[in-house]
Amino acid sequence: MKINIRLLSIGLIGTLGLSSCSDSFLEDKKNYDNANKDIYNYYSGANGRLNDIYSWCLPTTNDLTWKYPSMGNADIAGKSTEEYSGFSDFVNPEVELTSTSSTNAVPDFFMGTQNNIQEAVYGRIRNINDAIAGISGSTLSDEEKNTLLGQIYFFRAWCYYNLVKWYGGVPLVKELLDPVEDSFTPRSTAKECIDFILEDLDKAATMLAAKTTNGGWTGSDYGRVTTGTALALKGRVLLLWCSPLFNRANDRSRWESAYAQMTADLPTINACGYGLYSSSSNVNGSDFAAQFLTSGKNPEAVFVTLYNNIAGDGLDNQKNNSWERGIRPANTGGSGKGACAMLVNLFPMADGKIPAGAGTYTKLEASSVAYDANYPFVGRDPRFYRTFAFPGFRWAYNGDASAKDPNNPSDGKNFELWNYVWYTDLNDQGNPESGSSYGADNLLGSKQSIYVRKKSDDLDVNGSPLYQYVATDTKGAAPFYSAAPLIELRYAEVLLNLAEVACGAGHPDKAVEYLQQIRQRAGYTAANGYGLQANLAGDEATCMSAILYERQIEFAYEGKRFDDMRRWMLFDGGATPVPGAPATWQLTGWGGNTCTWLGFKQFNGQRRDNIEFRVADKYGVGGTNFDSDPLLKNGGTRCAAVDLRNADLDTQLANLKTWYADNLAVKEKRGDGYDSQHNLLYIYFRPKYYFLGLASGAQNANKGLPQTIGWEDYNNGGAQGTFDPLAQ
Repeated sequence: MKINIRLLSIGLIGTLGLSSCSDSFLEDKKNYDNANKDIYNYYSGANGRLNDIYSWCLPTTNDLTWKYPSMGNADIAGKSTEEYSGFSDFVNPEVELTSTSSTNAVPDFFMGTQNNIQEAVYGRIRNINDAIAGISGSTLSDEEKNTLLGQIYFFRAWCYYNLVKWYGGVPLVKELLDPVEDSFTPRSTAKECIDFILEDLDKAATMLAAKTTNGGWTGSDYGRVTTGTALALKGRVLLLWCSPLFNRANDRSRWESAYAQMTADLPTINACGYGLYSSSSNVNGSDFAAQFLTSGKNPEAVFVTLYNNIAGDGLDNQKNNSWERGIRPANTGGSGKGACAMLVNLFPMADGKIPAGAGTYTKLEASSVAYDANYPFVGRDPRFYRTFAFPGFRWAYNGDASAKDPNNPSDGKNFELWNYVWYTDLNDQGNPESGSSYGADNLLGSKQSIYVRKKSDDLDVNGSPLYQYVATDTKGAAPFYSAAPLIELRYAEVLLNLAEVACGAGHPDKAVEYLQQIRQRAGYTAANGYGLQANLAGDEATCMSAILYERQIEFAYEGKRFDDMRRWMLFDGGATPVPGAPATWQLTGWGGNTCTWLGFKQFNGQRRDNIEFRVADKYGVGGTNFDSDPLLKNGGTRCAAVDLRNADLDTQLANLKTWYADNLAVKEKRGDGYDSQHNLLYIYFRPKYYFLGLASGAQNANKGLPQTIGWEDYNNGGAQGTFDPLAQ
């Protein structure tokens, strides 16, 4: 494959490696730039090379790009799901992505930044291949080679996985090639790519076994990938290959093979120290919240990026997690992420069942607990309260935001979220398209209707917060410099991946056992069957629907939902043909429509509107200042905020509901777009998006690569693409 990269230095930046609480990966400050091959004969040099690969390949809290997977932000992936409203490029009905122009261009997850070996996709793979060749041919001992190569093979598999899930078959560059004109590698089939990824992951698992299958890495090495990490990613890859996206005929042998392999691998994953995070004091879902805040050895963190809370001005050892700042309200120094009402309405009720009338998973048993969308916080799954935040909920943090703005609430240790709004004009108050509202407690225009609370370092959950609160912005300092780890692959996913292949292989009874483990950690018990309906073990379609629903809830705002929707083709059920596609693309398994088979309401044709809580009519309108809250100025008072530390949650929620009824009203807010005539628009994910085409820039730099079927070929005058991602 021709890659236009002029920077051929090895690019070793050891000081930008992983960091943990002890900053163990940052202790070695040698600079390995432009190193020669002899560096691989020294363990410190080879390890510096490995640390450089970590620094470039580990996931981050940034938005989805070719470099990093989606981690829960309102990015192009998040805004293509039930988690956020507002059309992304993938679901905008008025814009069709193109592969022949820079206008409305299909996202480039294939090429990256040209002329920079670290910022280009295959530049990173080239660096990995260089390290594999250098270490394999070095004078290091076999034990040292295995320790290093096991980790490097994992990251090569990780890089290719993140290509294959978008494009199907991609060029497999297995050796170190110079980026010159005659270095060309054609697109391999998707099957060849999957096999290569699995081969690398098996190598990684075998090479790391001696070091990691007795409880995992310890001490300063904690955070590195393990045998269990490799096998867990292997399970995700096997599941992708089984799923409708790649398995249109529902070949049962794929499911059976995946089930056998993943079942055999589970004890080894466990031997690496992984398991569901739990404690002896789980109150209102506190264990679910705490799993994201464990900076030491955490059984849930199978594949994790470690951070520190070092503040400074571009220090090379500064590696901060930005999530906490991103979700915190503006009156605490954050910005806030606004949750979509669609997902709020889908979350299970307290009995574990889907709310009656949700209409999304029609094969799932509706809850007997009444749901009132005016009071969405009443009687919900314990995870609900750790995923969303509403007016009248305590959300403590370690700090004092009044040091930044004296009008902000000052006591972080007792912070209560009061993000209800008021309007300055009664006409706006009833207009769903109006955003001219002002939030209480100095939120004013910088407010969210319902806040994402997921993965928050809540002071009530973690008394030793992992963030450094900085009220004033000095030297680029942000209010929340967090050392909270970022977990890309949790043990809960290991179990749910296994549940899914068990169901697909014809063992729904085993799938239910894995679902029960997830539900038990969430707070359910055997007394009510862990909140699961009784017929799952005897109904494969309903069981699979329950698994996908559980994934949607368990992994909300972790960047997993869009991948699940694509691989199960939930936008249209896979029923809409792609122009120019062969007959083999037709979905013949699952009755020809995954949505119908699952009982899932297809996402295409829906829209996501939101709600906000405004002051009741009796309080009238307010002003635009922090002290112009009409509720407080006109005799209203606030009730006690809900404190999740208090086990008696039902009484608190009932009191808050009463207060809402007397003081607030629900207002519909338009989320997704509308046309120039203010007609409502509806989600439309075009079938060709299930497999992406190569963007024009990537095609121009790789003129020999065929375009994907369904997309126009930039190098051939816009002719239809010929590469078949499903061909074997």
